[in-house]
Formats: sequence, C-alpha cells, structure tokens
Amino acid sequence: MSISIGSSGRSGGPQSLLRSMASEAEGKAFDGQVVGRLLTYLRPHRTKMILAFLLMLVVTGLTLGIPLLLKVAIDRYIAAGELRGLARISVLMGVMFLALFGAASGQRYLLSWVGQRVLATLRAQLMRHLQALSLGYHNRHIIGVTISRVINDVAVINELLSQGLIALIGDLLVLVGIIAVMLALSPSLALLTFSTIPLMLVVTYLFSRRAKVAFRQTRQSVAGVVGTLAEHLTGMRVIQTFAQEEAMRKRFDSANRENRNAYVDAMTLSFVFLPTVEFLAILATAIVLLFGGRAAAQGALELGVLVAFLAYVTRFFQPVQELSQLYTTMQSAMAGGERVLELLDARPEVTDPLDGREMPTVKGRIELRRVHFSYGSDVPVLRNVNLIIKPGQTVALVGPTGAGKSTIANLVARFYDVTKGNVLVDDIDVRTVVQQSLRRQTGIVSQEPFLFAGTVLDNIRFGLPDIEAGSVEDAARQANAHEFIMDLPKGFETEILEGGANLSMGQRQLICIARAVLADPRILILDEATASVDTATESLIQEALDRLLSGRTAIVIAHRLSTIRKADLICAMQDGEIVSRGTHDQLLEEGGLYATLYQRQFMEQ
Repeated sequence: MSISIGSSGRSGGPQSLLRSMASEAEGKAFDGQVVGRLLTYLRPHRTKMILAFLLMLVVTGLTLGIPLLLKVAIDRYIAAGELRGLARISVLMGVMFLALFGAASGQRYLLSWVGQRVLATLRAQLMRHLQALSLGYHNRHIIGVTISRVINDVAVINELLSQGLIALIGDLLVLVGIIAVMLALSPSLALLTFSTIPLMLVVTYLFSRRAKVAFRQTRQSVAGVVGTLAEHLTGMRVIQTFAQEEAMRKRFDSANRENRNAYVDAMTLSFVFLPTVEFLAILATAIVLLFGGRAAAQGALELGVLVAFLAYVTRFFQPVQELSQLYTTMQSAMAGGERVLELLDARPEVTDPLDGREMPTVKGRIELRRVHFSYGSDVPVLRNVNLIIKPGQTVALVGPTGAGKSTIANLVARFYDVTKGNVLVDDIDVRTVVQQSLRRQTGIVSQEPFLFAGTVLDNIRFGLPDIEAGSVEDAARQANAHEFIMDLPKGFETEILEGGANLSMGQRQLICIARAVLADPRILILDEATASVDTATESLIQEALDRLLSGRTAIVIAHRLSTIRKADLICAMQDGEIVSRGTHDQLLEEGGLYATLYQRQFMEQ
C-alpha cells in the first residue's frame, strides 16, 4: 500500500489568484453550454422536477384566478346584494387559498428534496475527481480555493438548478398571464398601466450589466478569502515562529476587504434596483387609481375590474423583483459553474492505459532507463538518469537540494510520468499497469508524517482497514511504536487530533512506519524519514527502519549521510544527474561530491 506523507510547495497565493481571475470578471451573463451540462444533474430526479413543475402551474393558475374571483364577487354578488352567491364565492376563494398554500408548500418541498441530492451528488463527484487528479494538479492549486469550489460554488449552482429554473418559468408565466388578463378586462386601462414597463426595462438592463461583473467578483473574492485562511492555518507554526502575525493578518484583511467590497457593490445594486421597482409599482398603482377610478366613477368601468386591476398591478411587479434576484443567482451560478466544470474537466496527468493490467506480485527490481523529467516547464529536473536497483537492494540517493532525489521516488511510485525514457519495475514499464496495483506494493515514508483524525489503531491500519487488531499491534512493535502507544491515555484507541497535534513529530513518524510495516510493501521509499526528529528518537526510527528494510527493495533519500553508510549502493546526484555511485567506502575513496558532503557533515558534527 502506497503511503505518501509530506507537503508540497504551491505556486502563487490567494492574492495572485485573484489578480489572475480579475480579467475574467466580464464572463458570459448566460452560458448555454454550462447550463446544459449542469442540467444533467437533474436528470435522475426528473419525476419530482416534473411534479414540482405541475405544482408550479397550479400555483400560477390560482394566483391569476383569485383576483378574477374577487371581481365576480364584487360585480355580480355584492353589487346585486346576493348574499347566497357571495357566500359560495367566499367558500370557493377560501378553498383556492388553501390549494395555493398546499401547492406552494409541495413545490418547495420537492425542490428542496431534489436540491439536497444534487448538492450531495455534485460534491461527491468532485471529491472522486480530486482523488483521481495527479499530484501535480494539487501542487499547483491552493487548497482553500479548491475547497471553495466544492462548498461555495456547488451551493450556488444547486440553488439555480433546484429552485431558480422553476421560479424563472413560474414568474414568466405569471407576468404573461397578468398581461393577458388585464388586456382582456380593459385594454385601455391595461395599456396605460403598462406605460411604466419601458422604464422598468431600462432599469433592469442597467442593473443586469453591472450585476454581471459584480456577482462574478463575489465568487472570486470568497475563494480568495478561503484560500488565504487555509494557507494561514496550515502555516501557523511558521507565522508564529517568525513573529509575522501582523503581516499575515494584513494579508488576510486585504482578501477579506476585497470580499466585503465585492459583496457591498453587489448588494448596493440590489438595494438600488429593488426600491426602483417598488417605485414603478406604486406609479402603476397610481395610474390605475387615477384613470381606472375616473372611469369607474363615470360608469365606464366596473368596480370589480378596478379592484382586480389593483390586485394584478401589485402582483405584476413581484415577479420582476423575484426575477432580478434570480438574475443575481444566475450570475453567481454561471461564475461558480464555470469554475466547477473547469475543475471537473481537469485531466489527470498520470492515467491508467485503456488496456492496463494489474501489476503482478513485485520481486523488487527497479530500472530507470535514460530518464528525463521536468515539472511542466522547460527547466529539466532529471537528465538522462540510468539506474538499476536489484531485488532486496537498498539504494541511497544523496545530494544538494533540488538535485532530483525526490523526483526519482515520485517516478518510481508513478505520481508523475517521465518526460522521456522508461521506469521499469520487474522489467515492466510502470505506465502500462494500473496505478493502484503498483502503489499497493509500494510504501513511502516521508519527512513530514501525516496522520488523519481518528484513533491510533485506525491510522496504522489505514491501508488495510479490515485487518485484525493483533496484526496492528505486531506492526507497532516492529516499528518501535508499541511502548509509547500503550502509555497514551487509551492506548491504540486514543483519538489523534487533526494533524497529530497531540503527538510529537517522532511519535507521528513511528506510527507512519508502523503503517508501512503493516502494509508490507515490496518496494520501500524513505524520503528524509529521520530528518525532523531528535537524536534519541532517530535511533528508534532507524532501528525500526532497519527491520523494515530487511528483504525489501528500498530507495532511501537522506541528508544525514550517517544513516545510509550501510546502503548497498549510494548514488550522489547533482543538477538532475547521477555524478557518482558506489558504496560508502568507495565514494569516500573517490573523493567526489559524496566525500565532500560527508566531510562537511563530519566537520559540522
């Protein structure tokens, strides 16, 4: 089982991310391709969406029908003094209000039901996709921004899909229905009332142009806040070590201020637009009262028609306000949808071949044949590296930082693919087999041990969750971890805090070694496994590693050269090349790079 523990540098930061996205704020107001792809998430729930649509039609019909019923009550029964007919109309109106309440409630329930399932489905798909992406993607993207995509952007997409589309259709039907009914009741009064529509169209147009940019900026700025926060929390030890709390607080305040300003700008547009719509509604109501009231007083218009007009005018501008709010939701969903789909469209740099086979049981022969590699740039990291590691052999890689040591380990585990050349395990090119079948037989213990929240027991058997507790204890003994684990408050059932905060660095490393022992890999990669511990703990770790290395093919990356003197082969690397190789004694006798590094460390010690 592959066990890779460590941290990676990430290019740029939250502020640079916001700057790079600023030019994209002028995105499309509506992207049919984005909407079309997002609508596929509603397909499994089409029955409930159809039912919600039908309930929406019921709500629309009742909304349009109630003012007409009011007109009939006034003109036919109140004016004629027919109390029996008025009672029937009153009962019917009560039934219609109850039906309206039931249909609206049912519609909201169905849309919420669908929305929560779409939300869970989309987030689960994103999680699976993130796991499938290569390490190169995660090294280039800020964790907090990725989290914002999965949490914030998906939430606003869900709001559009589950609530917005039905609301859009419903509001449009209500608007069209009101216009048609008003024209049927009194064409002249309807045309006078609609004189406010050109003003409303101008206001809506101006609002939509500004809102398109404003609400995209809100999606970008909230991602910047989350990214900055995640970066600061991850690097809190470094921040406090260098007493940079104030400087980092200013960086966060800057991102927070950008987010605040973006939301204030967006909300300001809404706060200006909505009162304007309300003013136009009052103006339309005044027109109805002035001209309709005069016509009713002269007997040219029935009083019930005037009352119905007042009800329709009030209802006419509600969909306009709702559509404006829906527009802001659509703007956020378009911005979020583009980001989410961009994430889903990201292709893994390392993929299994279509005809990939399972890696057979590994004997442990590793060969790097004329290997060249660069991390997506023109600057080569490895140049024409040739190396053969025999089964059961321990090979140490030494050299200055940036020489390419960890890159070789990443290529053997196939976290990256070579730019040129071949990496072979038991004479099989690692690119021809299923990745997991290779990594199940590869163990990696890195400089920075990583533990998950959970018990000690769960962390050790992370790669084999169903294995019995007795095997876990045996692995802990071999890793020299059993003694300190039993001293913990609940032994193997002790809960580990996030990041292993309640354990020392050495204890975390011993647990990670126990995890590797339990997985029983045929190929073992040790990347600076003892670099961050004290001398006493280093002795325990080294003793555990010696047992772990026995009978396995091992690649050991070390700066402490005293830990690799017993290696079967030591390769000294510089500038992406192996400049010398041999045993400890042979390399000291040659007097090259290894001898220089060793003598320098000896003098320092």
